[in-house]
Amino acid sequence: MNKVLATMIITRFRKLVNPASYRFCRAFLSDIRHHQEVRNVEDIRNIGISAHIDSGKTTLTERLLFYSGRIDEMHEVKGKDKVGAVMDSMELERERGITIQSAATYVLWKSKNINIIDTPGHVDFTVEVERALRVLDGAILVLCGVGGVQAQTFTVTRQMARYSVPCIAFINKLDRKGADPHRVLNQMKEKLHFTAALTQIPIGIEDNLKGIIDLIDEKAIYFDGPHGEKVRHDEIPKDMRAEAVDRRQELVECISNVDDVLGEMFLEDKTPNNQDIKAAIRRNCISRKFIPVLVGSALKNKGVQPLMDSVISYLPNPAEVENFAFKESDDGSEPSKVILSPARDKSSPFVGLAFKMEQTRFGQLTYIRTYQGSVSKGDIIWNARTGRKIKIPRLARMHSNNMEDISEAYAGDICAFFGSQIIYGINSCTRSCYLDVCKDPTFHYTWDSDSKEMIVSGMGELHLEIYGQRMANEYDCPVELGKPKVAFRETLTAPCKFDYFHKKQSGGAGQYGRVVGILEPIPSPRNTELIFSPEIVGNNIPKQFLPSIERGFRMMCEKGHLSGNKIRGIKFRLKDGQSHSVDSNDIAFACAAVGAIKQVQKLGRWHIIEPIMKLEVTVPYEFSGPAIAAICKRSGVIVNTEEASGYMAVSAEAPLNDMFGFTTELRTLSQGKGEFTMEFSKYAPVRGDVQQQLTSGYKDDNPDSHLERNIIL
Repeated sequence: MNKVLATMIITRFRKLVNPASYRFCRAFLSDIRHHQEVRNVEDIRNIGISAHIDSGKTTLTERLLFYSGRIDEMHEVKGKDKVGAVMDSMELERERGITIQSAATYVLWKSKNINIIDTPGHVDFTVEVERALRVLDGAILVLCGVGGVQAQTFTVTRQMARYSVPCIAFINKLDRKGADPHRVLNQMKEKLHFTAALTQIPIGIEDNLKGIIDLIDEKAIYFDGPHGEKVRHDEIPKDMRAEAVDRRQELVECISNVDDVLGEMFLEDKTPNNQDIKAAIRRNCISRKFIPVLVGSALKNKGVQPLMDSVISYLPNPAEVENFAFKESDDGSEPSKVILSPARDKSSPFVGLAFKMEQTRFGQLTYIRTYQGSVSKGDIIWNARTGRKIKIPRLARMHSNNMEDISEAYAGDICAFFGSQIIYGINSCTRSCYLDVCKDPTFHYTWDSDSKEMIVSGMGELHLEIYGQRMANEYDCPVELGKPKVAFRETLTAPCKFDYFHKKQSGGAGQYGRVVGILEPIPSPRNTELIFSPEIVGNNIPKQFLPSIERGFRMMCEKGHLSGNKIRGIKFRLKDGQSHSVDSNDIAFACAAVGAIKQVQKLGRWHIIEPIMKLEVTVPYEFSGPAIAAICKRSGVIVNTEEASGYMAVSAEAPLNDMFGFTTELRTLSQGKGEFTMEFSKYAPVRGDVQQQLTSGYKDDNPDSHLERNIIL
């Protein structure tokens, strides 16, 4: 439908019908526009919105959808009006006011199709950012006008660099008290080492934010209307003309330092026109040599439309990004590298990458980015990882959690397969190629046979808490989350002799067996082992009964008498014994070994040992003091410290029982910049207060722990 005609229809309906009917008409016409097929790859942009948590990413996306006509009303992120932002479709996201999982949508802006992925900002969900950036051609880096460059900003910029994703920056929240775009720009240069310059400056700041000044076109831009939907261009205010001239000169000089064409014009004292500047920004933005910085406030509806214009002007289309795959060879040699064609036609074989899979109310949904060729509903594609063929029963484009069926997708599109049995890590094509990835690799679960618990691990406490709530809400499977049990062990502190005689007679063949020897501790690092050592001279105990003695010994070591934990780090030295030609049997000698252990439990000196972990903590040097203090507070012992490139690496050893919650504490004290790794080192005796707590708790929970246990052979 012609755009002018659509505008006329909307205007006429606004005058003639009630607001609800008008909104329906507007949404209907929007759907017509968005279902128009984009045939040219130059008219496509695939972008992501990334930032530190609470920088305004989802609010910005809500404005992008509204101004493009994709949605008819804007809503608050935290869902105070019981609706919430479109891209935060999960109930948990609306309750907490944060983005938990990435969500895809698309808009049509000035005849250009922009596929958008809104990503989380919390570090616990950074894998969502990782797999989104892998399939995107460009990104918007959102920075808070008050907070500036924050912890997660470093992470997302490293991810962009890893996948060579060019970006433009948007300094948001300039309506807040303490906002300063020039300070944020300096932080980008000093902390992120960006070559960046402002392409816009705000008219006013904080409560006085009125609009922005475009330094390239040298125009003031105001956003009128109840929602800032009417963009008005005007002359630059007189009191800001001098600043605008200076900032424009800074912009030109900054670009000239990285662009040869503009650099030559600068040296020859030639004045570049607006098109020269924009072309230079685009060239160097795509090559990641320069980052244009825009300003505004998404919440106050200022600066969003020029940002969308900059996405089209400066970020690349799929044809300007080189993508490749590896083609298998028939002779078994190394795969060959193949450059993928971005042409939007059916002449090339289809190649796509599934980058995310989720379980929705419709069933399994797999997000895929097409890189070459086309795929249609009903097509059969090839999974290069499994070597299996897959039929595509349904193809859709995603708008948050809503699906819109499409008949086919071409190179450069981001779509979803629905209803096909696609496994994690799909690599789809019509010819073999190697591509990778899919499920959340930061969430793991294992069954711990020692504690009889399911152990889950993730990026942090929030990550695990969210997964627990999702299992209860989405799958009707409530779970109890708690601190994992530490694998404590019990062992001897000194050797102890044993001499136990087991005799039982109840008519007929009886039971007769005697064992004599020493139970002694095994020093570290072998104090996690159990050793059975038969040292008998002669035939007082026939050899066929030795396995039964060892079996009784090991069975008793499965549960200690102090805390109920396993007994480890002891050696059973069998020195002597007695047997009977008729009454001695396997069960008699197994019972004799059990009695020997119980005898040593009464006579010997026992203590509890715990796992000691080796830590490697890395923090910026200015946070090294608090980091070392946090380790010492957790009974850690500092082994070594090294300083390099402004960071302090601390090597230490600390009990595992004291390390729970250290991730959150380290992030807090280091502004999210600290990292650490932890691995098992050894077992060592616990502190006296810990042993007292463990033994008291065990006796309270198991009042009958002193009773004999049945022997199962």
